[in-house]
Amino acid sequence: MSSNPSLRDLYNPASSAWAFVPPPPPMQNASAPAPAIPAMTSYQWTARPAHNSIFDLSPSLDLSEPSSLNVPLLLRSLVASALLQYTSTALVMPLEVGKLLLQVQWIPKDVPAPSGQVHEEDDEEEALSDSTNEDESYFADPAASHIKYPAPKPVDDQGYVVRTSVLEDGTRPEYIIPVGSMNGAWDMVKRVAAFRGEGWLSLWKGLLTSCVHDVLFSNVQPLVDSLMHSVFLSSASGLYRPPLLLPVASHVITGFLLSPLDLVRTRLISQSAMQRHRTYTGPFDALTQIIAQEGGIKSLYFHPQLFIPTILDNGLRPLLHILMPTLIAPRLGFGPHVAADTSPVAWAFAQVLGSVASLLITLPIETVRRRLQVQTRGTEKALRTCVETRPVPYNGVVDAMWHIVTEERSDLPIKRRSRARRRHVEGAEEKDVDDLSVEKQDGSRWLRNTGIGQLYRGLRMRLGVSVIVFLLTTLGGQQEVDGGWAEL
Repeated sequence: MSSNPSLRDLYNPASSAWAFVPPPPPMQNASAPAPAIPAMTSYQWTARPAHNSIFDLSPSLDLSEPSSLNVPLLLRSLVASALLQYTSTALVMPLEVGKLLLQVQWIPKDVPAPSGQVHEEDDEEEALSDSTNEDESYFADPAASHIKYPAPKPVDDQGYVVRTSVLEDGTRPEYIIPVGSMNGAWDMVKRVAAFRGEGWLSLWKGLLTSCVHDVLFSNVQPLVDSLMHSVFLSSASGLYRPPLLLPVASHVITGFLLSPLDLVRTRLISQSAMQRHRTYTGPFDALTQIIAQEGGIKSLYFHPQLFIPTILDNGLRPLLHILMPTLIAPRLGFGPHVAADTSPVAWAFAQVLGSVASLLITLPIETVRRRLQVQTRGTEKALRTCVETRPVPYNGVVDAMWHIVTEERSDLPIKRRSRARRRHVEGAEEKDVDDLSVEKQDGSRWLRNTGIGQLYRGLRMRLGVSVIVFLLTTLGGQQEVDGGWAEL
């Protein structure tokens, strides 16, 4: 007898819920004694705590468990972080010193070539020419000779020679670097290192103050930004676009709080390194003297020549950093929606163009701020800087920018004509005419008649940094690599 195989009777519906209790034993005959059912034990599942990766100071995040602080590991981490920040600041400090000295340097456009200026090469040429023309001068008629003697130099009431030009080496103070010979930050770095009153160590003036300022700014600004988001924005608002005002305001507040450190850093870099001409011995001494002699803490923060440039510099920089890429990216031809996650290369290129456009606005403000920081106020004597500064102080941001454009020149380096060449030119009438035509052509150049170039000292260095950041971003992916280069 054959039976039709079927699996219908063997079907057992699955339980609707998971059971962590063992099933009961199968039913047996009633005559057999039922075995004792052991007491069911319930199992409680516990979630394994996540690993704490914050310095590996605590192996567990369970607050009920006693946690011990690994003090040696924390100290090692802090020391390593401080050394890394100090080293990275020291690497870029020479370029920062060169850029700042170029920004505070005053180069008037109406600087006449001094008639009494003597160079070593001219002395050698005159010695040779005098030895060859001794016989001719001996038989010459004294009455017929046209000898031009240098005009007497003006003196003050005490008999000291008055300085009439910044190009005069005879009346130039010993602690001031000769003006007009540096065309870029790297040229200033080499000139500071070779100058007798400065040297190589002067390229790291203000290093400690710069390091402390950068560390505090990088830690205080995110704290202020998160605090402002928690106060002015509600967490229950759902998906929203963060407003533009809050990150800009956090930068302004942080820059305002740390403005005394920036002032001290500018003073330390600008002052002479010579012992008898140095005003401040360190950052604490500089801060103490500024508070005691320039109006106290209120003037340190709220003086118009310090407060207004601080707000403009710390406000325009983050505002343009956020706005410029968003305005330039849609116009690059890559589509209307260009972002860092969808088109990283196009976005990086837009950031480079945005940073270049931002420098055209922020660099003049930064230059004016540096010049106003160098000026002393109150009863403090004028700072003896290692570069030429304007003898008459500026009255404010607009006054400083106006006088820089109208009073200074931008054609650096200034070419000085030697005295021997001037004598040979005066001896021949044709050469004299040619020289006058050359001077007229030079005078018609707009770089000599305007100081716009003085507002953009350090622009080429900033452009180079932007290109390096673009290459690192393109080759390294979407990670932010400009954190350590932003202050250049």
